[in-house]
Amino acid sequence: MRYFCLVCDYDGTIAAGGQVAPSTRDALERVRQSGRKLILATGRELDDLLLVLPDATIFDLIVAENGGLLYRPATRERRALAGHPPRNFVEELTRRAVTPLSVGETMVSTRVPHETDVLNVIQKLGLELQVTFNKGAVMVLPSGVNKGTGVRAALDELGLSQHGMVGVGDAENDHAFLELCEFSVAVQNALPVLKERADLVTSAPDGAGVAELIGRLVASDLVEFGDGLKRHEFVLGKKTDGARFTMSPYGSRMVVAGPSGSGKSTFVSLLIERLVEREYQVCVIDPEGDYDEMESFVTLGRPGHKPDMPAILNVLDAHARSVTVNLVGVPLADRPAFFQELLSRIQELRARTGRPEWIVIDEAHQVFPASLNSASLVIPKGLASIAFVTVHPEHVSREILGTVNGLVLVGSDTREIAAKFSESASAHLDISSPELENLSTGTVVIWWFASGRPPVKVRLDSTKPERRRHRQKYAAGDLGEDKSFYFRGPKLKMNLRAQNLNLFAQLAQGIDDATWNHHLRAHDYSSWIRDSVKDDTLAGEVQAIENDKSLSSIESRRQLLEAIRKYYTAPA
Repeated sequence: MRYFCLVCDYDGTIAAGGQVAPSTRDALERVRQSGRKLILATGRELDDLLLVLPDATIFDLIVAENGGLLYRPATRERRALAGHPPRNFVEELTRRAVTPLSVGETMVSTRVPHETDVLNVIQKLGLELQVTFNKGAVMVLPSGVNKGTGVRAALDELGLSQHGMVGVGDAENDHAFLELCEFSVAVQNALPVLKERADLVTSAPDGAGVAELIGRLVASDLVEFGDGLKRHEFVLGKKTDGARFTMSPYGSRMVVAGPSGSGKSTFVSLLIERLVEREYQVCVIDPEGDYDEMESFVTLGRPGHKPDMPAILNVLDAHARSVTVNLVGVPLADRPAFFQELLSRIQELRARTGRPEWIVIDEAHQVFPASLNSASLVIPKGLASIAFVTVHPEHVSREILGTVNGLVLVGSDTREIAAKFSESASAHLDISSPELENLSTGTVVIWWFASGRPPVKVRLDSTKPERRRHRQKYAAGDLGEDKSFYFRGPKLKMNLRAQNLNLFAQLAQGIDDATWNHHLRAHDYSSWIRDSVKDDTLAGEVQAIENDKSLSSIESRRQLLEAIRKYYTAPA
């Protein structure tokens, strides 16, 4: 199951005229029966909502007051997610005869056209409040509080990830939580701007539209929309024709194969970096301690110390961090059994929460050797988003290889490796493609063969550590005589060599204006940065400075050196 939770707006979404139709109520019950959670996100005050929704216990949690209040219907517990409205704010609105005027536990609300009064009072009193609209309603809450922050709190309470969430709404204030959702829906009566940004617009309005959505969710888990969710795809690099190569964060079961030192870890590091940037939780199984330094990861296990199973699960269950499980302290013969136990526990967690969204298994031939014939019972085909990294795919269990839908190849022997994989996985791959030839460093072949797509050669983007090394090299290293910058001046009377950006900046501050302007007007600075430093972004900024004829030599020098410092002295 991909989607573990449905989040609904109330008015104009599940309710028409303030009431939920019996057919919509029955549809919501079907969500619960399917094992999914239900969250209601409304701009209404809680007590007002409970008057029109007496059977609120159908929802696991209710986010009320546009994100300001969290309520658990089963226990009637309520928790404020923001402070009480400022008394002087309410008093001033009352003095101005703003009506209607309602004051909740965290929110103050009125209706248009009183937004002008509301904004004037906020400005006059210097309050940190924000105004949100819901069609004709005007809602005021502390800055940063909205349905999105409220739904995040609800997900934390339930232990769920936003990436397993479907959301449906109809108005302006629903944007904040719909943007969090992996799949966003607008009912037919929604505002046009909401429809434009939704992944699906129902054919029916309000409650009937929600029932329509629920029918598809329960029947198919919305699998028919999988290929259309382009907004979640991330860029891994560029194809040979210069076009960007993107990848979906869901549904991949890939083998990453190639000899040692060929670039497997570069691809895996980039993949993990892209996932973590988008708040996907990743669990890396690391038999040789190669991923201990992953940024923002918790590493469990070390030489001489077997990873603690409860600790691994506690971190994953907290869902705030990704995890590296270092197996160096587990004897080689014991690793398959240890991993089978761990993976069975991860499967239980995934079945309950959808997390971790990705599993990366390095040295997969160690934990799933070809001699292991029960692997298909451990990793079912439905367990998507997993990468098996190995030097020798033919040494990995055939049962595992038979469930794979993609192949990533690195190194100089890609055709041979593809042939070995094809034979071991019974994949019947056509390995005659020219894309399997002449891979340079930093280039991989990505082949989604299960979908019938041909292999694609991809020049990978750099990872954060690579970008840091790049900055260090060009900021303080020695680029060599042929790639250094030379301040020569208009009559070639000088020959000052800058072998890196730091020395360039020092020399630039001391040379005369004639020399500075000579190179500036010839676009020598941007050309050097583009061709020798290999930084198109900085070169573009420098070129804009070179093109601005209104700048004095002092000002152009200041701006150019500031641009260099921004990229090469700031943290990566």
